[in-house]
Amino acid sequence: MAAPEVREGGAAAPPRPGFRPDIQGLRAIAVLLVVLFHSGVEVLSGGYVGVDVFFVISGFLITTHLLQSLEREGRIRFGRFYAKRARRILPAALLVAGLTVVAAWLWMSPLLLRKVVVGAIATALYVPNYFFAAEDTNYLAETTPSVFQHYWSLGIEEQFYLLWPALLAVGFWLCRRSERRVMVLVAGLTAVSFLACVVMMSVAQPWAFFSLPTRAWELGVGGLVAFLLRSGARWLDSPRTGLLAWAGLAGLVAVAFSFDEGTVFPGWTAALPVAATAAMIIGGAAPGSMHATALLSVRPLQFIGAISYSLYLVHWPLQVIPHAATFTEQPLPLAQSLALGALAVPLAWLLYRLVERPVISWSVLRERRQWLTGLAAAAASLAVVATSTGVALAGAQQSLASERSAAPTPQAVEPEGTAFVPANLSPGLDDVAEDNPSVYAEGCHRSTHDDDPSGCRIGDNAEAPLVFLFGDSHAASWYPALEQLAEQGKIRLDTNTKNSCLPLDVEQQYMGRPFDSCTQWREGVMQRIDEEQPDLVLLGSYHNPERLLDADEDDPGAGWRDGLTSTLEQIDGPQVAVLQDVPTQQRKPDHCLAKNLERTDRCDVPRELAFQDDLLRAEEDAIAETDTGAAHLDLSRYFCNAESCPMIIGNTMVFRDNHHLTETFSRQMDQPMWEEIEPLLA
Repeated sequence: MAAPEVREGGAAAPPRPGFRPDIQGLRAIAVLLVVLFHSGVEVLSGGYVGVDVFFVISGFLITTHLLQSLEREGRIRFGRFYAKRARRILPAALLVAGLTVVAAWLWMSPLLLRKVVVGAIATALYVPNYFFAAEDTNYLAETTPSVFQHYWSLGIEEQFYLLWPALLAVGFWLCRRSERRVMVLVAGLTAVSFLACVVMMSVAQPWAFFSLPTRAWELGVGGLVAFLLRSGARWLDSPRTGLLAWAGLAGLVAVAFSFDEGTVFPGWTAALPVAATAAMIIGGAAPGSMHATALLSVRPLQFIGAISYSLYLVHWPLQVIPHAATFTEQPLPLAQSLALGALAVPLAWLLYRLVERPVISWSVLRERRQWLTGLAAAAASLAVVATSTGVALAGAQQSLASERSAAPTPQAVEPEGTAFVPANLSPGLDDVAEDNPSVYAEGCHRSTHDDDPSGCRIGDNAEAPLVFLFGDSHAASWYPALEQLAEQGKIRLDTNTKNSCLPLDVEQQYMGRPFDSCTQWREGVMQRIDEEQPDLVLLGSYHNPERLLDADEDDPGAGWRDGLTSTLEQIDGPQVAVLQDVPTQQRKPDHCLAKNLERTDRCDVPRELAFQDDLLRAEEDAIAETDTGAAHLDLSRYFCNAESCPMIIGNTMVFRDNHHLTETFSRQMDQPMWEEIEPLLA
């Protein structure tokens, strides 16, 4: 997003010819939508469209400025243009980037520093949007977002500013200074960009979201508004045109309240907030009192509008870094998030008063050759790169284990956790997140969009009993233990697991939408069970009631119980056992332990908070209410004691994330697993 206009003398832009207080108020609405959305205000589930509002505003203002220059001088002074843009945008952006790197080093897990540093360098090189696209970042669903993720929109605008003046200058030359013809050219390019956005959504959503070619149409729409308001069309002078501002405001509010993380975005849906913003800018220029200028011109909105750029820059690190310091995927409490959002306002005001305003009028840069501004911008970018490199080197020196080792501990009930991070930890903290069951690499674990019900079978002993493993990724966590048993010739294993898909006969959801591929996959696996009649079916599920499409908020266990009951009743013949879910850690194991090498108990979850008691009771009730002879297998006594569920037992990491076992620990559970299932196979 672009910085609001300020006077060359450094004061906030006063009412003057060409100044639009309604646009200043629109900036305020846009940044407040974004800040409140990032603060967790659920009712503004579509608040992320505030960035699209900024795109339209930026396209309108920059095109207006360039057209005035072409009209007045017949050319664009590129050096002066780029220098002025650099003075407006870069000082605040690069200062916040540098301070963010330092803050991340102080408070975030050292395991996250590489991601922070790479994001900072991409930001300093003005390509953060392409970095996030290459990382396949899902902006609306990212659970561990980068502290620089909000810089993607600045990358879009900086790249647009680099190309747009040249495009208009060439267009005016080709069209012989006819604004109308250039407007047609711009309309064509805008349409092509919009079409590319829509098409790319079905090919690679991150690239549709973050790349300039697929988002330039939003700034292009703002540019078309600039052409339109200069066209002299009669209807623009009608007071009734002011009603467009009210219609646009209503449309923007509707989008902010109705869009959510499940909305397919950008694509054609982005046209709604873009069109609403364009309508507000057009309507706000109409004569008379029928538009929304009075509402948007109130002093609070004018203040927020003036500091909107600085507010956008500082609000996101204020949300992400404190959240990362909790080492949990759970969002901060709403009161805390709102407090951080409120804190961003005075910090933004300071940034605006001390950096954004003064630098634009700094005589050393304004009165010297334009190359001096470019040199200063390059130096500031290099300073951010140097700071990031220094933090990376410092982070590399941080140990991820204590100096002590721990002896391997055989599997036993009520285990005591290791109080420190052993030097011989297996797997190490830097590898634990990737310690996945081999079923993933072998292509046997189905993705969320794969409904192929065929399983993968291992075990060479043709006489061994056949065991079906059926469920989601929590069922897959038990694959290494069962794989060991298959390699020992005790069982033949047929694995049937799928991401986020419960084996329960109940309507499920994924990303807020009906999970149809789960239903199809589950029905296919149930048919295979009926046809092959295995000796044992093991059901495994992540205890998360939010997976249910129509869960009863007052009694989430009811749908769980009914779904499991139905599944048990449909499995006719084979013995069935329900694996009790593993404990859910409150903190990310590797991130928390990296900051608590000598006090691992600070990371362990208390036992009373480790399980969803209502879902445990629901499973027990379902098993008790059916006459299928299903068993309930509770292996939690091997990784929890009376007080807690430790993250480290002996020298072994138990969890690879908040609620999945490491492959290393799961393989060590082969004998406890065999003791549980052997009687069921007799």
